[in-house]
Parts: sequence; C-alpha cells; structure tokens
Amino acid sequence: MFERFTKDARAVVMGAVEHAEGAGTGSVDAEHLLLALLALLDREAGRASFALAALGLAERGDAVREALGEARRRAGLSQADAEALAGLGIDVSEIVARVEEVHGVGAMSGDRKDKGWWSGRRSFGRGAKEILEKALRIAVARRDRHVGDEHILLALTIRPGVPGEVLADHGVTYESVMRVLYGGGEAKAAG
Repeated sequence: MFERFTKDARAVVMGAVEHAEGAGTGSVDAEHLLLALLALLDREAGRASFALAALGLAERGDAVREALGEARRRAGLSQADAEALAGLGIDVSEIVARVEEVHGVGAMSGDRKDKGWWSGRRSFGRGAKEILEKALRIAVARRDRHVGDEHILLALTIRPGVPGEVLADHGVTYESVMRVLYGGGEAKAAG
C-alpha cells in the first residue's frame, strides 16, 4: 500500500512512528499521525501543511498538542466522552487525579515505557490502520494517482475519535479542508 504514498505522506507515516517511539507506546495510533502532520507545519511541506496553515493551525499547534496530551491522560477518552460521563455523575478529571496520585502522572495514558519490543518495529494500531485505509479510499474516490498527506488529514477529520474531535475543536473539519484544498471560495493548494 505504501508504494502509492507521496514523499510527504510517507514522511507523515514515519513521523508517526517516531512520535510513538518517543512516547514509548505499544503501537502507532491515529493521534501519532496527527502529531506528525503538525510537525510538518514547521517545515511547510505538503498539501496538508498548506491546508492546516490556511485554517490557522500553525498558530494553534501547541493547543492541539496539549488537547491530545490531555486526552491521552484520560486514557484516550475524548472531551465529548468525558462530558457524557459527567452527565452520569462521573468526574473523569477526579478519577485521573486519583489514579495519578497513586501511580504517577500519565498512569492512564497506556504508555509502556518499561516494556521491550520483540521485533524492533512499531505495529500500527487499529485507529492508525483505519486512517491509512480511509486515506487510500479518499484518494481513489477523488481519482488521485497517489495518496498524499492531504488524504491522511482528510481521513483524520472524518474518523470518530480524539484526533478528529481535536481538529474540529480548532476549526479543521472535512469540509473546511476540502474547501481550502479543492476550492469553494478560498485559496487552493497547488497540486
């Protein structure tokens, strides 16, 4: 599948692997793909970087990283999940505080920094696999010859979960990315 990926899309995948390694997590997940896209903003590389910058995320990248970190501390629960639980009388913040008081900050994050690796390679979690498969489907549906970083961004915006919710909270939706990349009154990225 990766033979159809552009250089920028491959850079996102490799960056996601690096983020997973840096976090000591067991697998590459959707949030790592988003973190890798944000890292490319610094280099202003690719169509996804263009779209994210056009939508103002270059200035709000730290807020996005912080929101992802907070979700990780909540064991991957999105803000919507936490609010739904609050409606049932369950205070996720209190639970996280109590667990971290006993087990240390980040105890619920799922990071396994003390675990070794059998193969030396990171596996891709279900979320990351779904994003990459969806990116391929988006590219095929658009009749694009290659899967680019913009397809990964589009896939992140439509898959339910923390990365999509965080992007939407910062004004990055499927519709807004499509408008920036492919027209509809705003600037279009060079293809």
